[in-house]
Amino acid sequence: MAHTPVNHPARPIFRAIGGLTGLYLVAFGVVGLITSAGNEVLAQDDTTVFGQGTNLGFSLLSVLLGGAVLAGTAIGRNVDVMINQWLAYVIMALSLAGLAFIRTEVNIFNFSVATVIVLMVISLVLLMVGMYGKVGTEEENEAWQKARLVL
Repeated sequence: MAHTPVNHPARPIFRAIGGLTGLYLVAFGVVGLITSAGNEVLAQDDTTVFGQGTNLGFSLLSVLLGGAVLAGTAIGRNVDVMINQWLAYVIMALSLAGLAFIRTEVNIFNFSVATVIVLMVISLVLLMVGMYGKVGTEEENEAWQKARLVL
């Protein structure tokens, strides 16, 4: 896509932000696993971690998602771009679904409003990181520069 920046000068900073986001997801998940150990996987109780509602299932999902972001950051070479963009959309859909079902029995991940807000911010950060972290050839960079000037 010609409108996506290629070889952005702040690319290392965006990559680091993506890694920190993945690290937060892993830390949240690990603390959630410790806090909700012994509970049912999809328990709907008052378990909170970092002010966010969670349960064993969502903590495990957070560890997996954060691990995928960290793996993509470690690999680089536009693999991180694809992982960050796709997971941003997945997390955004998850947070919107959580918001829709927050006070029902379908709230299987024990979301709170704080959880929804944090997940939405994480998804937007991952989307931003995915859009500005692309690496490409000089030809792709020139095509992006030309498309940028046309706009």
